Amino acid sequence: MSVSMGKVFPKLKPSTNDDDSSSSFVFRPDLNIRLICPNCKNPRPKIIEEYANGDLVCGDCGLVLGDHMIDTRPEWRSFQTDDGEKDVSRVGAAADPLLQGAALETTISSKGRGELAKTHFKATVDKNTVNLKHSLHEIETMCTSMDLSQEVIDTTKQLYKRTVEEKIVRGKIKIAFYAACIYIACRINKVARSFKEICASTQVSKKHLARAVKNLVATFELNMGLMTSEDLMTRFCNRLGLTPDVERICSKISQRIEELGFLTGRTQNTVAAATIHFVTNSLNISILIENIALVSGMAVPSIKSVSKMIYAEKTKLADLIGDQGEKADVVYSNVE
Repeated sequence: MSVSMGKVFPKLKPSTNDDDSSSSFVFRPDLNIRLICPNCKNPRPKIIEEYANGDLVCGDCGLVLGDHMIDTRPEWRSFQTDDGEKDVSRVGAAADPLLQGAALETTISSKGRGELAKTHFKATVDKNTVNLKHSLHEIETMCTSMDLSQEVIDTTKQLYKRTVEEKIVRGKIKIAFYAACIYIACRINKVARSFKEICASTQVSKKHLARAVKNLVATFELNMGLMTSEDLMTRFCNRLGLTPDVERICSKISQRIEELGFLTGRTQNTVAAATIHFVTNSLNISILIENIALVSGMAVPSIKSVSKMIYAEKTKLADLIGDQGEKADVVYSNVE
């Protein structure tokens, strides 16, 4: 750098001492350092930092005082989100680990150069990556509509990516494997979702869903465990607005029913709905059976039939219900 630094030399200031008649001097240096252009030697130089060229220039005479200057300003770049808001970020947009590795990519904006952007997209973007991205987006939409947590969504995406890598989906119904991955992810994360709920949310038949789940379980050797009616009880009771005490009684009765085994072969949704119907009738809680059917996704006749079977075994459940179980006698005496 050809910048001269003008220093102001230390000044000598007298220091008097009453005990010493002789005068002594103490150095008091002026530590201010000024950058002065060697050409114009202006005591008050106007130095300009040209970040575009990386130069340090004298504003009076135009002499380049230094080059290869490092720009220390923030490298903010503006990226637009899906909502239309600007996301100020120092780096590029976040890369999806499910779609690509750590390699850098070049993206050409479509504004003003549409044909170039299309050509670059066709030449660089893998078709399989585009299809996978579209599938993961559809899976996230399905999971969001079912009010599933982000943990379940991430597990579903990872499971589907493995399914694509193993080429299990090829030549088969893709949406059936979406639903199968969602069902397995729910079971892995201990989130109670029945076959019927998954079928209703994804518009996949029970036959195709069962076949896809069986295929994935056999391929990846998954051990999901069995789902019980007790797993569904909390969600059903919450949606019906029942208190925690009632929910606790329903869960205990559901567990007792499973231990006794007199409802073996019935679906978990039916057992959970019938248990809620039995408990609410026994405790004289006004809950319409149509609402229970709507929450559980089961038919009203099925709920009534299974609920009557539970009532027939009320003596084995008396310790959980108490004396209030007699209130259900009038209700079940009219059930055919």
